[in-house]
Amino acid sequence: MTRSRTLLCASFTLSAVLAAPLAQAKDLVISIWDGYMAPDTLDKFHKATGIEADKSLHATNEEIMGKLMASGGEGYDVVFVSAQFAEILQKQGLLAGIDPVKVPNLKNLYPEAKNLAYDPGNQFSIPYTWGTTGICYRSDKLDAAPSSWNDLLKPSDAVKGKLTMLATDRWLLGAAFLANGWSVNESNPQHITQVRDELIQTKKRILSFDDTTFYSKLASGETVMAHAWDGWCNYGTQANESIRFVVPKEGSDLWIDTMVVMKSSKHLDAAYQFVNYMLAKENHAWVAENILYKVPNQAAMEGIDQALLAKYPNLTTSPAELVKQELLRDVGGATQKAYTRTVTEIMAAQ
Repeated sequence: MTRSRTLLCASFTLSAVLAAPLAQAKDLVISIWDGYMAPDTLDKFHKATGIEADKSLHATNEEIMGKLMASGGEGYDVVFVSAQFAEILQKQGLLAGIDPVKVPNLKNLYPEAKNLAYDPGNQFSIPYTWGTTGICYRSDKLDAAPSSWNDLLKPSDAVKGKLTMLATDRWLLGAAFLANGWSVNESNPQHITQVRDELIQTKKRILSFDDTTFYSKLASGETVMAHAWDGWCNYGTQANESIRFVVPKEGSDLWIDTMVVMKSSKHLDAAYQFVNYMLAKENHAWVAENILYKVPNQAAMEGIDQALLAKYPNLTTSPAELVKQELLRDVGGATQKAYTRTVTEIMAAQ
């Protein structure tokens, strides 16, 4: 899977996307990250429903958000975005409501996935994948498993230079917020400044900030610990079975990727049929089995092969355990700008 998770910035550069042509299709346009559904999904959907759909890829939330904000959603029917961005689209009045009568497979979702704080009752979004963030580590190279965010932020001399941290603002700052006992959605300017200074010191003791190759560094032995999304840690385990994942004792975030239907869609009934199709047990199970992300679909997860769950234990994290973590929310433009500026300063510091 090649999907990028460098996602969470709320400022959108419109100049490039204004000139970009909107996707076109006979019946339906789906915008999604590369590799985020089975390659034959649209063909099978066409055979099952007679509806023709085109797939338009976006690499990041920022990319598709720029296009949607510039066009008012015109040219797109179903879009995959992270929950924070679904919140923004809803606040902008760009989303259609989810009609439960037309999406009967909502019944397959776990109860916890139907009562998420940003959208109780799935009024405007449907969760597609969910997970958390923690520490991915080499169990064969450490005397004890890491247990705190400070194992990354203030690494011992024994592991100095053998760690990576995520560079994306919400997760990089979130780790430091949590280590201090604060919210992953922290907005206090003094707290943001404090974690900036702390992370500048952390930068001197780690190998690098890395969102995309940290698991291969773990597998090769170049590093022994990495700040990691749970699903991506599984990619490391594919290469080296000694790689493990742990959520630090201070807690973590709950991230969710969603499906939303654009209010501007000329094909609302077809769009509802598509999201309903994706919620079918066998279709949603493909995600867990191939992308190695947990899905909030109880029927799908209960059918996963036990051997796969044994190989990737974090796939067995229960919904009850997941929702104990703090949901990433839209923090508003001013705070998001402060996050972006802070990470820029961290990266520039010597």
